[in-house]
Amino acid sequence: MKKYNVCIVGGGSTYTLGFLKSFARMQEEFPLNKLVLFDIDEKRQEPIGKFGDILFAEKMPGLDFSYTTDAKEAYQDMDFIFMQMRAGGLEMRAKDEHIPLSMGMIGQETCGAGGMSYGLRSCVEMIKAIHEIRKYSPNAWILNYTNPAAIVAEALRREFPDDQKILNICDQPENVVRSCSRLLGCEWEDLDPVYFGLNHFGWFTHMYNKTTGEDLLPKIKELIKKNGFLPQDAEQRDQSWLDTYGMVQTIMNDFPDYLPNTYDQYYLYPEYKASHLNPDFTRADEVMAGREKRVFKECNEIISEGKLGKKLENISDAHAEMMIKVAEAIAFNKNNRHILIVENNGAIANMQDDAMVEVVCELGINGPRPMRVGNIPQFYLGLLVNQVSCEKLIVDAYYEKSYNKALQAFTLNRLVNDAKKARPLLDALIEANKGMWPELR
Repeated sequence: MKKYNVCIVGGGSTYTLGFLKSFARMQEEFPLNKLVLFDIDEKRQEPIGKFGDILFAEKMPGLDFSYTTDAKEAYQDMDFIFMQMRAGGLEMRAKDEHIPLSMGMIGQETCGAGGMSYGLRSCVEMIKAIHEIRKYSPNAWILNYTNPAAIVAEALRREFPDDQKILNICDQPENVVRSCSRLLGCEWEDLDPVYFGLNHFGWFTHMYNKTTGEDLLPKIKELIKKNGFLPQDAEQRDQSWLDTYGMVQTIMNDFPDYLPNTYDQYYLYPEYKASHLNPDFTRADEVMAGREKRVFKECNEIISEGKLGKKLENISDAHAEMMIKVAEAIAFNKNNRHILIVENNGAIANMQDDAMVEVVCELGINGPRPMRVGNIPQFYLGLLVNQVSCEKLIVDAYYEKSYNKALQAFTLNRLVNDAKKARPLLDALIEANKGMWPELR
């Protein structure tokens, strides 16, 4: 069986630890020849890299594992490159969230003004990175889950129109499926969803049992109405995530047609959410106070002991497992179903063809084959067309260096929705992002 060369871009991410553990656990399913971590922040990546040295010495002694800040060393002769870049780091994520909230609007990593702020930074860095990758690995599959995935996907569609080996992915729809399995008391692999939307803005229309063909969505609706909704790994989640999943019950009380993506709450209740978020302690602060400290504490404990011992817990996580399964589907031509971000081209019949939509796809060696969902109802269509327009306008702003296009995107966005609010908010984010955005004029 062939073994694969893989690079993880963003080796210092708090999510990388889950990848390292998952690669060790899934080595029979997705065998590795070489694994390289790449990050521009050597100090941040080093403890994760040292953890990897110990992990793979014990669990995969034949693996060629390394970590580097040199792009050529990282990208040379790769089969798969996993992109989890965070342009500006957590410090800028905090500004994306704090600045809008200080003006009474939602500050969020991928939605609203915060998402557009992060999106412009990500466009700059992602486009630069992929041009560099293609110098050293012209045929590698680039599996991108850099946020905000919708804006990044639109920019990559324009910059690399003929590159058929860039795949944009988000794990949140699968997290909802896994959470439904917790509610139903079944394995998540037994569920076969039908889904439409954009990244972080979509709905499940059906949730079939793979064996019997029964649509379990009516039962899921009743269980959520009665018991609420929790993430599959609720015991490991920070409070903001429990609150996010808890809003699914509210959404389904108001809009009972379909099961929503958890992020729909921001678009459906923007004023309510803005008034209930703490402008002094956002999710970025929660990550820095929580997951960030937990991950590096675990790394440093293993490094100080020089061995895994009994400390290796949670050998995989859902996020990493999903991404490895995506690579496995391509590598071994499995034609498994995954929810992916693809150019519409009729998948949602009454939306424009060049929208980057999120739907179920069959995935194999030749890439994704989207499964069509037909026309969607007017309410959902209106919401999605509005958001597609925002995403396209902010990418226009990137390419044209246009202040006016950015202002249009901010004004149109449901989380801002007022030009008198949009202009000072945009100006504040321009100031915060100096040197990281294109210079808008």
